[in-house]
Amino acid sequence: MSTLVTVVTIALVLSVAIPVLIYVKSEKGVKSKKVALFTNIGMYFTLMVASVIAMCTGAVGAEEAAAASMSSGMGYLAAGLATGMATIGAGIAVGAAASAALGAISENEKVFGKALVFVALAEGVALYGLLISFMIIGNL
Repeated sequence: MSTLVTVVTIALVLSVAIPVLIYVKSEKGVKSKKVALFTNIGMYFTLMVASVIAMCTGAVGAEEAAAASMSSGMGYLAAGLATGMATIGAGIAVGAAASAALGAISENEKVFGKALVFVALAEGVALYGLLISFMIIGNL
């Protein structure tokens, strides 16, 4: 198991280092940025798929153990999705609320408190997703 962790760690470091080297070695321009970005995205998703396949190909002796493993795996997947989707939604909401708040504050400084409340409400969505994932993991 430790060799799998070592291989995944090395692959993760390479998925960051190789696109950086591509960007540094090539001429500065839009094309080099696109090549580095697509290389990074491709290597990252390839690494994630390989990791999931490596985790799912374990030999299981009994059906009960397989069912328990599957249910706990689905629970972890649900917890990750709850946190990830809530964070993406909060990022979109904070982006819109913060830009509008800055525009309003630049026109009238008295609306700072109200604007801050709306930005904080949007950020609360990410915290709710994190709490839900803790509740899911606590029930596994």
